[in-house]
Amino acid sequence: MSQILVINPNSNESVTEGLRESLQEFNSSADIECCTLEDGPFGVETDEDIVNVIPMVVQRISESPEFDAYVIACYSDPGLAECNELFSKPVFGMQRSAIEKAISTGEKFGVLALSKQSIKRHMAYMRDLDLDGQLAGELPLDISVDEAANDADSFEKIVSQGRRLIDELGADVLILGCAGMASHRKPSEKVLQVPVIEPAQAAVSIAIEAV
Repeated sequence: MSQILVINPNSNESVTEGLRESLQEFNSSADIECCTLEDGPFGVETDEDIVNVIPMVVQRISESPEFDAYVIACYSDPGLAECNELFSKPVFGMQRSAIEKAISTGEKFGVLALSKQSIKRHMAYMRDLDLDGQLAGELPLDISVDEAANDADSFEKIVSQGRRLIDELGADVLILGCAGMASHRKPSEKVLQVPVIEPAQAAVSIAIEAV
C-alpha cells in the first residue's frame, strides 16, 4: 500500500485533525499520514505567510523520504513548484488538484475563499496555470483559517455564498478554498445539492492514482 504524507503548513492542529477525518475514506487505498508544521503561522492567510512556509514545506518533505507522494494541504499551493523541481517523488497541491477535479465534474466551478486577498492570489495562480476557463466566480467568506475550522457560523457563510455562486454566477460544482473547511464538505453538499470538492481529498485521490 502506498504511503502519502499530507502536510498542513500552518501550526493549527485543529485544521490537521479536520484533514485526518476528511481523508479517512481513503484508508483502504493508501497509508495516509497528516502532519502539522509547528513553526508555521497559525493560518496561512497572507502573501508573507506563503513565502515564509515554502522552506518549511521543502524541509518537511526532505526529512520524509519514506513516503511515496506528498500533498501540500493549503489552497495557495505554497512550495509546490519548488518541491516538484527538487524532488523526484510526486508532490501535489490542493488548488490545482481541486480545479482539475472540478473541471472533470461540472461545466462551471465556483470557489469559496477565505477573503478578498485570497481571491486575488488564487486568480493570478489560475491564470498562470491556464485553469480559469471554466471558472464561474470566487466569493469571500471573510473568515480566518481558524474560523473556517472551528467557528460554527462558517457553515452558514459557506451555504450563503455557495448559493450565490450557483444562482447568480452559474456554478454547478463548488470548491472549498481552504483546508480549514474540510469538515463542511458533506453537509454543504447536502444543503446546496451540487458537488462540493474538498481540495485535500482531490489531491490525495490524484496522488493515489499516481503511485
